[in-house]
Amino acid sequence: MWAFARADPRKAVFAAKVGLALALISLLVFLREPRDIVSHSVWAILTVVVVFEFSIGATLSKGFNRGLGTLTAGGLALAVAELSKNLGKLEEVILIISTFIVAFSTTLMKLHPKMKPYEYGFRVFLLTFCYVMVSGYNTGKFTDTAVSRFILIAVGAAVSLGINIGIYPIWAGEDLHNLVAKNFTGVAKSLEGCVDGYLKCMEYERIPSKILVYQAWDDPLYSGYRAAVEASAQEETLLGFAIWEPPHGAYKGMNYPWRNFTKVGGALRHCSFAVMALHGCILSEIQAPPESRKIFSAEIHRVGVEGAKVLRELGDKIKTMTKLSSSDILAEVHLAAEALQKRIDEKSYLLVNIERWDTSKQAEGIKEVINGTGIVAKEKKNEVMEPTIVDQTSGHHSKSFAVNSFLSRHDSASTVDSFKLLSWPARRSFHPSLPLEDDESKTYESASALSLATFASLLIEFVARLQNVVNAFEELSDKAKFKEPVEEPVTTGEGDGGFLHKICRFVGITS
Repeated sequence: MWAFARADPRKAVFAAKVGLALALISLLVFLREPRDIVSHSVWAILTVVVVFEFSIGATLSKGFNRGLGTLTAGGLALAVAELSKNLGKLEEVILIISTFIVAFSTTLMKLHPKMKPYEYGFRVFLLTFCYVMVSGYNTGKFTDTAVSRFILIAVGAAVSLGINIGIYPIWAGEDLHNLVAKNFTGVAKSLEGCVDGYLKCMEYERIPSKILVYQAWDDPLYSGYRAAVEASAQEETLLGFAIWEPPHGAYKGMNYPWRNFTKVGGALRHCSFAVMALHGCILSEIQAPPESRKIFSAEIHRVGVEGAKVLRELGDKIKTMTKLSSSDILAEVHLAAEALQKRIDEKSYLLVNIERWDTSKQAEGIKEVINGTGIVAKEKKNEVMEPTIVDQTSGHHSKSFAVNSFLSRHDSASTVDSFKLLSWPARRSFHPSLPLEDDESKTYESASALSLATFASLLIEFVARLQNVVNAFEELSDKAKFKEPVEEPVTTGEGDGGFLHKICRFVGITS
């Protein structure tokens, strides 16, 4: 517990604040008058226990729901009580029927999706209505019961809110801000780790079972993007509390754009799905040979470095609440992606198993022609033509890296009777020392050649998704009125002043 408290001191402070609030409310027990307040003092204690939440936004939200539910339920209970008294012998019948109608209506409205933020208020409303009706009927004091309950709830909520705000306040909006900024760093680390691991032919001797079932695991490549993917529910919860909080600190304005923080987190999550797929390529049993990876290593590494650089810069800008200093933050990463794309254009014949692809076409006597819409059209020919390098790379220009030979054979199987469709080999560990069947080996070779194209295409897809993140950030920075970036002064003089300025910067002295 000592280590747990030291890891996040705010939790120990929160526990102390709850204890202080309950100690102050317990002083009501020592009062002698008024008797109604003293006899129902337990409701003030229950209010502190239920309303006092970790953040101020959550406390305000629950306090509002509890107060509104108590006030409306007490008023409705008093109206029903007066109506039942005037009906004489039908009083019990009216009380039972009204309880059923109120319980049915309240529960049905509570289940509506738009009423989810007020679910706790509906619970309090139903509890207060039933309590006032039953207690008031037994004592004959409907008004006193409703008033005393509302006063005690107000006292408990006021004590909770006063202590929560006055002593070491914890803001849900600040937690939301820090969470979004932190996830950028995690995804950047995962991206760099996936790219470096793939180029170094990183291989798991044994894939942890927790990764296979998407559970928490101490793996830098896995934990970084997993935190961003799982942050959706936490971001929505913090958003629901942050919108209740008054302006404070750097978050000024009554309608602060908290929802834009979740939009930025959602755009980052869209990118983290691509990083998850990149990690899946490393976890895959079918791997591209190291010599093939080496041909594209420089371009792939550059895209990974530039992409992580963009993520870190955006995360830093969100943390410091600063606008972008450059109008085109994606310039370098786009150039890196274009270089990778160009490299793929030049070497795309390495991303397919040429011998296997060529043999199947010779057997069928089929020539594949890529039409203007990118659809593969097939025509039978009497003569067999050797595919050139241009033919092998033409599939890429139709927005794909290569023609999928497996699907092509599958389509032609219905028209060529003599063709025998190869079945996918059973799931097994492909090890050089283990012999493979001929068909199984050829199928594996074809899939391993395409696996490099899969990794490269996912990397380019990640770069394309970065634009959504930048757009969401710019919208947030405008609405939240982030501060303008401070540009460092540039000294171009060759005299003593310029030389002295360089010396000062070298030793760490700033003017």
